[in-house]
Amino acid sequence: MTRHLARGLLVITALSVSGCAAFSPDGGMTTVSDLTSHAINKDVAFVRTAEGARAVDARVRQLLSRTLGADAAVQIALLNNKGLQAAYNELALAETDLVEQSLPPNPVFSISRISGNGASEIERQVVGDILALATLPFRSDIARDRFRGAQLRAALATLRLAADVRRAYIRTVAANEMVVLLTDAKATAESTAQLAVKLGETGSLNKLDQAREQVFYAETTADLATARQTAASARERLARLMGLWDDGLDFRLPNALPPLPRRPLALPAIEADAVAHRIDLQIARLELAALAKALNLTEATRFVTLLDLAGMSRRTQDPEGPPFRERGFDVQFQIPIFDGGEVRVRQAAETYNFAFNRLTERAVNVRSEARDAYRVYRSAYDIAGHYQREIIPLRKIITEEMQLRFSSMQVDIFALLTEARQRLASLRGAIDARQRFFLAQADLQTAVNGGSAPAAISDNPTTIAAAAPADGGGH
Repeated sequence: MTRHLARGLLVITALSVSGCAAFSPDGGMTTVSDLTSHAINKDVAFVRTAEGARAVDARVRQLLSRTLGADAAVQIALLNNKGLQAAYNELALAETDLVEQSLPPNPVFSISRISGNGASEIERQVVGDILALATLPFRSDIARDRFRGAQLRAALATLRLAADVRRAYIRTVAANEMVVLLTDAKATAESTAQLAVKLGETGSLNKLDQAREQVFYAETTADLATARQTAASARERLARLMGLWDDGLDFRLPNALPPLPRRPLALPAIEADAVAHRIDLQIARLELAALAKALNLTEATRFVTLLDLAGMSRRTQDPEGPPFRERGFDVQFQIPIFDGGEVRVRQAAETYNFAFNRLTERAVNVRSEARDAYRVYRSAYDIAGHYQREIIPLRKIITEEMQLRFSSMQVDIFALLTEARQRLASLRGAIDARQRFFLAQADLQTAVNGGSAPAAISDNPTTIAAAAPADGGGH
């Protein structure tokens, strides 16, 4: 009997092993690469070997050898950021969970010997968790859904990094452009302040006008110092996101933001695109599907949470008689007298309802975020275009006319300088408007594909674990 039971347990275990998951060659990165390449058209790499590290270093050095564009900065970060590599390590760990959940529980073999007064007894047992074997396909299916969710979370981390790098790049280049503008303005203000002092010494300029010119120089100096610090901090943040240090910190950036595109994007179906493509929504849908399967499994095993089958063989030797052998089996299961599984079923049901409501809320928010991101994008485009088409050309005309009038002595130097200050304000406004547009463009992409700051989607191990029976069939 024991031999047959042990053989039966081995057969069941072998059949279960035949459907087990195995480690993939890429650690699940193919799915991550496909998702991110569709959204941002960039390469990703999970560096796990020295050869892979050398290839990444060579690619990064190649990109750093020329002036960086926004796309090149994003590509460097996706290859070189160690925080992103840690997210890929989490994906690899999730795959180990998948493989572990697809394996049947190991049978337990025990042997005991008792002797005394010349008698001895040897007992052997093979114990198998029948409930764990019976529920293995369901638990394995749930584990596959959660591994798919881990792949989506890795893709989401990739998109978030890409979005952060693009924003940091825009802010860094805009800050550099502002530094150049204020450096020129400071030189002009310094010359004006020195002229005002000389005119004051001759009595040609009163103290009020002198003070006005000097305070403009002082304010411009303070603005330049602030702009330089802003540019330095923005550059450091960009370097951190790209994972650069030591020799990599001398990367080159353009002196100004690119011009506006000739026409803005037209996205009439932006809400539908966001709902279809947002990775955080896909994660929430997968979690909901996994919780639904866990709820079904919990309901199916609510009464029986322990079912062990043991095959036994006992050999007894007595000095007063010949030795004899006994065979049999032992079945253990819980009697649902006090706990009929209602608590576990209620927990699983409420966890599912919780996830369903969060998913619904997130879908509503995604539609709103997409609408708002597109409105901000169009508004920023219109404002930046207004500066580019109207304000800056008019300021140029005013400057040229004032210089002509100054040359013909129709206006004095201070009227010309007053106009220069107003032109400076317009140029600063134009830089800020272009920066806001390109930031809005980056935010629009994240509103459609995902990659914004973490919102309602979260992975709560306690909540998820409450929806499924414990490993091994709910012991």
